[in-house]
Amino acid sequence: MLKDDFQYLQFLNFTYEKIIDEVDVGLHVIDKTGRTILYNQKMRQIEAMDSKDVMDKNLLEVFMFKKHQGSTLVEALASEKETANIKQSYFNNKGEEITTINRTFPIIVNGKIQGAAEIAKDVTKLEKLVKANIERKGNTRYTFDSIIGNSLQIKEVIENATRATRTPSYVLIVGETGTGKELFAQGIHNASNRSSSPFISQNCAALPNNLIESILFGTRKGAFTGATDRPGLFEQAQGGTLLLDEINSLSPNLQAKLLRVLQEKTIRRIGDTKDTPIDVRIIANINEDPIDAIANNRLRKDLYYRLGVVTLFIPPLREREDDILMLAQHFINKYNDLFQMDVKGLDEEVIHSFCNYDWPGNVRELEHIIEAAMNIMIGEDIIKYTHLPLQYRNKWKFKNQTNTAPSVENYIDRHLDSIVPLRQQVHSFEKYYIEWALKENDFKISQTARLLGLSRQNLQYYIKKLNIKTGM
Repeated sequence: MLKDDFQYLQFLNFTYEKIIDEVDVGLHVIDKTGRTILYNQKMRQIEAMDSKDVMDKNLLEVFMFKKHQGSTLVEALASEKETANIKQSYFNNKGEEITTINRTFPIIVNGKIQGAAEIAKDVTKLEKLVKANIERKGNTRYTFDSIIGNSLQIKEVIENATRATRTPSYVLIVGETGTGKELFAQGIHNASNRSSSPFISQNCAALPNNLIESILFGTRKGAFTGATDRPGLFEQAQGGTLLLDEINSLSPNLQAKLLRVLQEKTIRRIGDTKDTPIDVRIIANINEDPIDAIANNRLRKDLYYRLGVVTLFIPPLREREDDILMLAQHFINKYNDLFQMDVKGLDEEVIHSFCNYDWPGNVRELEHIIEAAMNIMIGEDIIKYTHLPLQYRNKWKFKNQTNTAPSVENYIDRHLDSIVPLRQQVHSFEKYYIEWALKENDFKISQTARLLGLSRQNLQYYIKKLNIKTGM
């Protein structure tokens, strides 16, 4: 063989290996004995394995398969038949479950079977996502009795939520992260006439964009490569309740499709040509002021009006000061049972800090702080300030050092040179104080209004009236 011919063969071999490793599908080839002879990079990623774990080894000695389900590659070798769009679940050498959609075919040379090849598309994440996010009948643990609190603010929301259980109207629950929006959603479901039907919860922010639509609406076989007949969450929640958490995370295009579903009460699977009627109550959660979400193009106005037939505003923990110690004791009791401890309560320094802290993480943050504190207690029955997590103590210390509101005395010292009409001076101080509050809250209108005890509309009225610059 000439040198140039040898170099050309090297080039062809390199090109072949490069293309095999660059294609975006898994490739696995075995010879007639079941030994792996080709195993590309994408397949290694799908199965989370190294070449040395698979190459030149018998496939059945490396992978484990479910009972009554064998290897599609081995089946192609035995039957000498091609199969397409077959879903297969099996386990790698670490015991991790892998799910793929396969096209498998025998390799026949001169009429004799010499091996089998498989082209695989990974659907492992999709399978796990569907399983992890579906809460079916019997998994709704919470009722209105599960909501801890005696404050007027929380009692009012519970009362409004209880009234909403009498009808099938859509519900929009508004509240910051950690306020307990899902507790209210489950409470509404369990107190309604749908309580014996499915309750399915889906966090919209947890879904990759390319999977959202198929998970919500389902797919028809052949709609795209690897697509199978699969009902979406709307069909799975038939007769029951579908909770869409963080609805403002959905793309505008998908929000438009969701609006159509709400109006027409039908869905169409991806790749299908017919509509399917649905009877599902939609409860949607949003973690920001809907007006802000609309203004910033995170929520369609028409979808807001459709979803917000009943709108519940869950107050943040900082507005439920009367409930803080009750919730803290509830979590102490919970972790006493879990950790086999006998913690009685909080010392005065902890009580003071809890009642004066802003609680940006709300009830969830309070629970995490109690759990963290009890994890480091040994033989003690009172939670002390030194038991609290360092990150909480640092935030509390920073708040005490920096978050001091301007006093009337400071204003007089700086701005009062002579006596002027009272109304003029009151307006001047109002402007001074609102400007300070806006600056402290990074000019966030809704957040500043809440802290000032005003509605968003009222604060905007003051801003316009007093000619206040908002920094935007």
